[in-house]
Amino acid sequence: MKSFICSLLFLLTALPMQAQKEFHGDGIDDYLRFVPMASAYVLKMSGVQSASSWKRLMVNSAVSLTVSLGVAYGLKQTVHEWRPDGTDRRAFPSGHATLAFAGATILYKEFGHVSPWISVAGYGVSAFTAVDRVRRNRHDWGDVAAGAAIGVGGVLLGYWIGDRITGERRRCDVALTGSGVCLVYRF
Repeated sequence: MKSFICSLLFLLTALPMQAQKEFHGDGIDDYLRFVPMASAYVLKMSGVQSASSWKRLMVNSAVSLTVSLGVAYGLKQTVHEWRPDGTDRRAFPSGHATLAFAGATILYKEFGHVSPWISVAGYGVSAFTAVDRVRRNRHDWGDVAAGAAIGVGGVLLGYWIGDRITGERRRCDVALTGSGVCLVYRF
């Protein structure tokens, strides 16, 4: 049942990204934008200990993606900046970068305590996605930088809102003490 709900949540977040009028796809960036978010759910389903319960992960990621993509697509419909290739006026901000960096930030918040390399991989895929959008002449650097900032900021706000909705908070805290760094995990 959990895998069905996770799959459904993933598909529902993917639909707005595919509902564009014109599709200039076939680039690796069209697929990589989903990898960080999907990785968070795959790791959770695989039994890797995350910082959240299933309830908190699902609510916080749904709220985070709603905030991030809502801001990104609201700006696209308001700003009307031309794409570098001249195909339409929905360049600012990059929705691909927004989704990729939101997923990477969720991956960091949930699994950064397991290994810093999980976070490095998530942000690496996100950065590659953003660079590929510029390389394919779909965005300027400012578009992908704004998308990245919206993605990260949307997750920070989404987790804050989601924690108030669920009444839960993360299970893992990191503290700097006089003797070094202390990792506290609550069961």
